[in-house]
Amino acid sequence: MPTIFTHALIPLAAGLALGRRTLSPHLVAAGMFAAIAPDFDSIAFKLGIAYADQFGHRGASHSIACALALGLLAAIVAPWLRTTRMKAFLFIAACTASHPLLDAFTDGGLGVALLWPWSHDRIFAPWRPIEVSPIGAGFFSLRGLEVLWSELKWVVVPTLLLAMPVWGWRAKARNGIAE
Repeated sequence: MPTIFTHALIPLAAGLALGRRTLSPHLVAAGMFAAIAPDFDSIAFKLGIAYADQFGHRGASHSIACALALGLLAAIVAPWLRTTRMKAFLFIAACTASHPLLDAFTDGGLGVALLWPWSHDRIFAPWRPIEVSPIGAGFFSLRGLEVLWSELKWVVVPTLLLAMPVWGWRAKARNGIAE
């Protein structure tokens, strides 16, 4: 898995690029939480649930069904997120789904149960350039630095390169500079 920092970057970059008129700060914060939430399944280890179990790490919580469920929950609390129900649903579902999609591009683990409950198969992306992060606080090690470098190269820089033109376009529009 990429580190929690990288998972949270996706909604943060979207929020910065699109601005608070499009994505309220409350919605962006909820999106950052939603992007990290699938890894709460790591408590399964403490509960004696095997990694490969459907409720183990990268199991059900890493599915499209889970992303849709969190999106529905966000739609219910949309007024608190200071947004519309549809925007809350779409943004939170997308942020949650970004987590297993990023995990599928890592070079370790058993894959992600993206299609749970319809399939218990764990899948990977065909190309897996991101080094898998150590579970727990292990990323504060030499191996962790290698993982952070991999994430910087394969996720952080590309995300920022996608977000910066949108942010720049918005800044020009805000300042009344037309092209």
